[in-house]
Amino acid sequence: MTLKTIVIAGGGTAGWMAAAALGHLMGEHIRIHLVESEAIGTVGVGEATIPQIRLFNQALGLDEDAFLRATGGTFKLGIAFDGWTAPRHSYMHAFGDVGRDVGPVPFQHYWLRAQAEGVAGPLGDYCMNEVAARAGRMHRGAPLTARTIPAIPYAFHFDANLYAAYLRRFAQNRGVSRTEGRIAAVERDGESGDVTALVLDGGERVAGDLFLDCTGFRALLIEGALQAGYEDWSRWLPCDRAVAQPSTGTGAPLPYTRAIARSAGWQWRIPLQHRTGNGHVYCSAFTSDDEAMAVLAGNLDGEPTGDPRPLRFVTGRRRKAWSHNVVALGLASGFLEPLESTSIHLIQAAIARLVKLLPAMPVAAALRSEYNRQTDFEMERIRDFLILHYWANGREEPFWQACRTMALPDSLQAKIDLWRETGVITREHEELFTEDGWLQVLAGQGVTARSHHPLADTIPDADLAEYMETLPLLYRREAGALATHESFIARHCAMRR
Repeated sequence: MTLKTIVIAGGGTAGWMAAAALGHLMGEHIRIHLVESEAIGTVGVGEATIPQIRLFNQALGLDEDAFLRATGGTFKLGIAFDGWTAPRHSYMHAFGDVGRDVGPVPFQHYWLRAQAEGVAGPLGDYCMNEVAARAGRMHRGAPLTARTIPAIPYAFHFDANLYAAYLRRFAQNRGVSRTEGRIAAVERDGESGDVTALVLDGGERVAGDLFLDCTGFRALLIEGALQAGYEDWSRWLPCDRAVAQPSTGTGAPLPYTRAIARSAGWQWRIPLQHRTGNGHVYCSAFTSDDEAMAVLAGNLDGEPTGDPRPLRFVTGRRRKAWSHNVVALGLASGFLEPLESTSIHLIQAAIARLVKLLPAMPVAAALRSEYNRQTDFEMERIRDFLILHYWANGREEPFWQACRTMALPDSLQAKIDLWRETGVITREHEELFTEDGWLQVLAGQGVTARSHHPLADTIPDADLAEYMETLPLLYRREAGALATHESFIARHCAMRR
């Protein structure tokens, strides 16, 4: 049986990313139909991304500068974590390489040796992205001062609601049909249990072969109809609430996201062209909603431009992201707080996985199982990376003390033990975060390694010292030749107001 119609339940970022991708890739062969209600708001606070978003936009053929103008976008070179180990301490998880490997031995082993000998600078000095970000600089393409300097990988900050609207226009121009209406009921086949149609509040029936659940936390299809189940990860990621509020921007927009530790959680600060996105993620067991709102209000970047929006969530994942003929995308598939800007990436990854495993009808059980296996692995490894930030903190408030004493997942504990004992970091299969990403958080939050690779000891002391001194000088020289982030935006992609 041929797959003829894919129905997307819900709009927002997840729904319109799916509609744009599927309409672009297969709209001539498969009918793509999206159902949404304008009366139902979207979360729309995920405004920071990671570099993989560029692959998604490129696959659609989007003009990067036009997309940034339409969404008020700025460039992102990494995330600064402020106050996670001490009140005035800041480190960055920046995109791109850290240092340069020498032969088969990764850079961190030379840096660990140099640190012990007192000839190494802070780890961020050896990352071109962090040097550029801290200097407020931005560049696309080949380096300006030396071929040996790495190119600068980047992502974006943008208004998620404007991005969804941009993709909606793109999708509808490629034949995606849209129906306005609230889903009142979900019809299922009595024999197979598959979903056969959505029934809207006005009585209209929208039938399909494959259904994508993009209904957010409500998860109307995957949970409401199919009861796929939910795995709660709040024992490791205890923050369960957030409040978001936009504000006017102040000064030139930084080319990085800020994640600022607070007494019972953390605050995001995301610079856009037309405003700043702010939010406070917190644990309700250690602070009240009123206190959390007061913390955010007292730390806005500029004057508020909208009312605070409270959110409640349970970190975790759907036990089956694909059940029967329903695939959950975005918040319907689970929630990992936006500490490392992975929310939009998880939508993108799910769409790519679905396209690769697109089914004939009826859906083969083995296909569902493989999709779910890949989804589970990706989310579990991202979960571990987020847990590391909380566990490896140096703060004294009760919330943070509780995080330091939590029992860790075995997969994370093994990675920490390997690093502590040997200085080795491994990346398993297609984990999202690279060895350099793990290195920046482990070192940035003070998790020390007791040894390093023995081949790192073969370099003479003078050569090691020169190596550790030269790289930062080259990177600072390159950063000095780059345009400021503000002028780069003005030249290429300034928002029309």
